[in-house]
Amino acid sequence: MSLIGKAALAMWWDMSHSHRSEFEHWHTHEHFPERLGIPGFRRATRWRSADGGEGIFVMYELDDYQVLASPAYVARLNAPTPWSQRLMPHHRNMVRSQCRVLESCGINPAQNALAIRLSPASGQDQALRAAIGRIARHIPFERGLAGLHLLRHETPPVPATEEQKIRGNADRTADWVLIACGYEAGALRALSERELSSESLLEMGAAPGAERGFYQLSCSATPVDVADAPAFTAAR
Repeated sequence: MSLIGKAALAMWWDMSHSHRSEFEHWHTHEHFPERLGIPGFRRATRWRSADGGEGIFVMYELDDYQVLASPAYVARLNAPTPWSQRLMPHHRNMVRSQCRVLESCGINPAQNALAIRLSPASGQDQALRAAIGRIARHIPFERGLAGLHLLRHETPPVPATEEQKIRGNADRTADWVLIACGYEAGALRALSERELSSESLLEMGAAPGAERGFYQLSCSATPVDVADAPAFTAAR
C-alpha cells in the first residue's frame, strides 16, 4: 500500500549507544502509544542506521497536513512526560520536517530504507517531482524493492514548543524527503548508485548537496497495535 494519509512527519537524529537501549524502550512503549493516540496519526515507524552507527530515522504517517497544527498534537508537544524530558536532550543533530505527501507508490514500511534529503534546483520543482513520479511507478515493483515515497516540507504556524526547547531550539529541516523501501539491502544500494544517485538526481532537477542514509527497521505500529498499551507515566 501507499503511505497512509496525505501528510507525514519525518525526523532524523543521533542517539548514543550508551542511551540506545533506554531510548528504544521509551520510544516503543511510551512515545509511540502517546503519538498514535493523537487524532490523525495513522502509523509510526522507526529505523536505525544500517551501518551500526548512531543514526535514527522516524516517520509518522498522518491523515492530512492540518494534524501537524492540531490542538491535540500541540498540547502533547508542550507537555512532555518526565521520561521524554530525560531522553530528549540526548536527541542530537535533529532534523525534523513536517511534510505533505507528493508521491507515494508501493509499500511502507519494509526492513530496509534509503532516505534522501534533497531540494529542487531553482525553478525545477515541477520537473523534479515529475521525474520522481515517473520512476515511482516502476521502482517499487522491481526485485528487492517495495516502495518509493516523496515528501515536501512546509512549516506549520506553531510557535516553538516545550519539546523543541528541551532539544535547544536547533532543529534543522529537510526541504524534500525521498524514501525508498525494500526487502533486500543490496537492491536499495544499487538503486542509490543508479536511478537515485547524486548524478541522476541532478539531472532530474535537484540541487547539489543531497544527503542520504541507509536504515534497518526497528519498530512500526498503528493505533490499533498500541490501543491496549498501559498509560504512559514517568520514567521506568
